[in-house]
Amino acid sequence: MNRIERAFKLLNKTNSKAFVPYMMAGDGGLDCLVDRLILLEKFGASAIEVGVPFSDPVADGPTIQRAGMRALQNGTTLRGIIEELEKAREQVSIPIILMTYLNPIYAFGIDRFVEAINNAGIDGCIIPDLSLEEEEMIAPKLSEVGVELIRLVTPTTPVERIKQISSKGKGFLYAVTIKGITGTRIDMDKELYSFLNVVKSFSPLPVLAGFGIDNHDQIMELSNYCDGVVVGSKIVELFNENKMDELKQLLSINKKMSQLT
Repeated sequence: MNRIERAFKLLNKTNSKAFVPYMMAGDGGLDCLVDRLILLEKFGASAIEVGVPFSDPVADGPTIQRAGMRALQNGTTLRGIIEELEKAREQVSIPIILMTYLNPIYAFGIDRFVEAINNAGIDGCIIPDLSLEEEEMIAPKLSEVGVELIRLVTPTTPVERIKQISSKGKGFLYAVTIKGITGTRIDMDKELYSFLNVVKSFSPLPVLAGFGIDNHDQIMELSNYCDGVVVGSKIVELFNENKMDELKQLLSINKKMSQLT
């Protein structure tokens, strides 16, 4: 059982929901990555998603794209990120999930990548441009070392495919709440709630909602329909603007989320 499974078992025992902030590694300099991870855990994050900057981030909205460009301009590399995450693991106890596209993995080498993130204590990996049909190139290798491949479903994913995707792995299922890119404001409507209800009804894994979530009301509302939320663009924005009080306030909603069952 890796840290992701343990985290959700603990959340389940306390009738709590997960709050998973996303941050872009290297935005603001790679030397601040460890401190930011420590800060997010201190503020109450259930797990942390760490983004790898990439020149063609097809799933990312403007805020995260700009953060990725700043990180690349700072000379951030996948190797450097993994090295910093290995340092962070000595001080951060919650799950760390790496979000990267396929190209950086290919450039690094699949076998070397799997070995490196395992040695760094990374618990999960999200690869948004990896389809279910292609995942055999890396999923078994990740499974062998106990790193969970976190899979995604969207509002346009057919029910049978949701069943197929959710039957794999032991981490959580990422339910994308919009039909576009990250940072796009979500429509809190019956169609979205119906989608989350369908995913929850079929998934044996915890279901987290993400994309376009940026305020307390959305977090609280969506948490009624799933096991927690992933918040990205808002976290990236607050770090970039050095608004630590607002960041702390946003993550403090975890206490309110623990009252939801």
